[in-house]
Amino acid sequence: MKTNPILKSLVLEVVENQLRDNDPQETKETFDRLVAKGYSEQQAKEMIGNVIAEETWEVFNQKRMFDKEKFVKNLAKLE
Repeated sequence: MKTNPILKSLVLEVVENQLRDNDPQETKETFDRLVAKGYSEQQAKEMIGNVIAEETWEVFNQKRMFDKEKFVKNLAKLE
């Protein structure tokens, strides 16, 4: 599957904002955990970005509110 570079850039900007603001704090915890496991900072951001993109897609597709609990559970699954 080909990645849309504009969409990827926007999602990574969301990751950067979450890391900078430590909101939610689980994003920073996940980032630190992934880097400690040997992923590069870029790889860790992209992995987190995939979770953000999935949650965002579901919010729009299912017309529902952001589910922080589900988002945090999906971050915890990253290895």
